[in-house]
Amino acid sequence: MRIVVVGATGLVGSRLVELLAHDGHEVVAASPRTGVDAETGAGLASALAGAEVVVDVSKPHGYADDAVLRYYRESTTKLLRLGADAGVRHHVTLAAVGTDRLTDSGFYRAKRQQERLVEASDTPFTLVRSTQFFEFAIGIADASTREGAAHVPPAPVQPIASSEVAEAVARVAVGAPRLGVVEFAGPERLTLDGFVRTVLEARGDPRPVVTDPDAAYFGGHPGADTLVPSPDAELGTVRLADWLAAHT
Repeated sequence: MRIVVVGATGLVGSRLVELLAHDGHEVVAASPRTGVDAETGAGLASALAGAEVVVDVSKPHGYADDAVLRYYRESTTKLLRLGADAGVRHHVTLAAVGTDRLTDSGFYRAKRQQERLVEASDTPFTLVRSTQFFEFAIGIADASTREGAAHVPPAPVQPIASSEVAEAVARVAVGAPRLGVVEFAGPERLTLDGFVRTVLEARGDPRPVVTDPDAAYFGGHPGADTLVPSPDAELGTVRLADWLAAHT
């Protein structure tokens, strides 16, 4: 198949390109670094020419609420329109578990808007939602640090290795469109603060992690079930301790 990966130079995208190419697919790596900007449309039509599948794992250029919303609205609208012109038969997007529940987060609202655009299109689709990547722990701590301490809510989570997410997205991309949502999560239930604390300690980061029920996560305030997967989620096999052993 000819598969266009949008966001091809990111954490999941770069691994996804490798996996699909290894399996013999013709992969177009689309990102601003390769001359393709989904938000502006630069280089997009030529990248999509002849494509059968589009996989969108892209990130916005900025994370202010208006910038995120604008990015996903503009990029998704262009991908769907030009993809339809090119004859794309399967449109895949990657979002987060809880995209439809963390409604006080501007980022999550923007991702849900992206999903709605895909759902309303005439192109067969699959919406992939993943839990937090193990690799995100440091970034969560950085965004939550005040006066030397990371303030993180104790919301339940099931983080997953990004490599397993890439493998899952690759399987979805070459399969039949699900016409709905499929979720992927890690094999063990943790709390967000405990997850971040464990990674910081393993990395030798001296910042204390303060368990703070009022702390924000991506601008929102998750509850007991906001970030956890459904019972039907497909689970990975890599546990946090094993991932840390291999990456520290």
